Amino acid sequence: MRTPNTPHTSGRWRKAGSAAAATTALLLAGLGTAAQAHADTPTPYKASAKTVAAQVAKAHVQYESSCAATPKKGYAACNALRVTAGTTAFMEKQAALKGTTPKSLKPNATSATPTGYGPSDLQDAYGLTSAAASNGSGETIAIVDAYDDPNAAADLATYRSYYGLPACTTANGCFKKVSQTGSTTSLPTADSGWAGEISLDLDMVSAIAPNANILLVEAKSSSMANLGTAVNEAVKLGAKFVSNSYGGGESSSDTTYDSSYFNHPGVAITVSAGDEGYGAEYPAASKYVTAVGGTKLSTSSTSRGWTESVWNTSSTEGTGSGCSSYDAKPSWQTDTGCSKRMIADVSAVADPATGVSVYDSYGSDGTGWNTYGGTSASAPIIASVYALAGTPGSSDYPASYPYSATSALNDVTSGSNGSCTTSYYCTARSGYDGPTGWGTPAGLDAFTG
Repeated sequence: MRTPNTPHTSGRWRKAGSAAAATTALLLAGLGTAAQAHADTPTPYKASAKTVAAQVAKAHVQYESSCAATPKKGYAACNALRVTAGTTAFMEKQAALKGTTPKSLKPNATSATPTGYGPSDLQDAYGLTSAAASNGSGETIAIVDAYDDPNAAADLATYRSYYGLPACTTANGCFKKVSQTGSTTSLPTADSGWAGEISLDLDMVSAIAPNANILLVEAKSSSMANLGTAVNEAVKLGAKFVSNSYGGGESSSDTTYDSSYFNHPGVAITVSAGDEGYGAEYPAASKYVTAVGGTKLSTSSTSRGWTESVWNTSSTEGTGSGCSSYDAKPSWQTDTGCSKRMIADVSAVADPATGVSVYDSYGSDGTGWNTYGGTSASAPIIASVYALAGTPGSSDYPASYPYSATSALNDVTSGSNGSCTTSYYCTARSGYDGPTGWGTPAGLDAFTG
């Protein structure tokens, strides 16, 4: 049983993709101070399904060159996705509010302001506006990535300052960057591809849990052994919430990795489900973690003000899901079509075309304000929701929590991420399905013991 901080509110290793887009005007009214940023509720944009579909079709995404190389077996590549042209959902929303036509991005363009969803949007979409204003204090959320982002602290400061969030620095004890051995001085080699991923992770923690402390643990390479060692170091340093946005094909070694790196009772460990469409990946398949799928998040005229479907851009780009070939089914998972571990458990926004704003000044291209997507976004979002809900019980596996409160999630019932012989492995339906699990956060109740 966990102890909540406050009452509830409503094949190959690779990095789960992040998509970056160039930018346009954003500054929402009321984001001048931290308090205003948390309290502000955006005006819903009444968009038809046809409008949203047209917007998605306009967004063009490519893999960043520094992340596209296929790594040797047992290593992860970041495979960062970047929106290089077209418009994003946020641009459509802002244009509609102003009664204008959204400007189309030029390939590889950047500018001084964001074009993706910001903290106010994400908090509103997932019922976290009140929780994000007061919770997260005293909790530490760890981000595990490979290689060093030398600009991580400065870029984090830029993001938080723009959105009026409290400063999170080394000096005030909020932010800490260490190697997989815990060193603050002997850090890994810098890598521009993974730097973009790091910026995405840090900014999503900031957006959802702005009062939490952030611990960035950088593995010296993208091997499973080094990334796993970084997970262990994050837990050793006191993090009760650990986000992992990498993954790859399953192997017979996975159960060994489970016991070596991911079996941490009392710690909420989230892992991206993958970005290449239908298919099970590891470590999302670990029975000890919360596997996080991806959705397309758009504003709508519903009472919620938002609508979601399975993220599926093409046959090679979309959220992962599937039935594990090696990992045993955890006791709390009760779907009957898969005898082993089923992916995913829950989900959050991941479609680059409906993506999130991130500030990154060390990327291989498109540095500055970008719009990112991929399950690299959804994993840190869910880790941060767990942090808002409070410290897990010391003997708990928090991956089980959503299964005990399924009505406290937004059920995603439309879309598919590929073809499969067992329908719910790849197709959304009422209740549990592979691509989106039980759904997306609707407040905190599904993330407490």
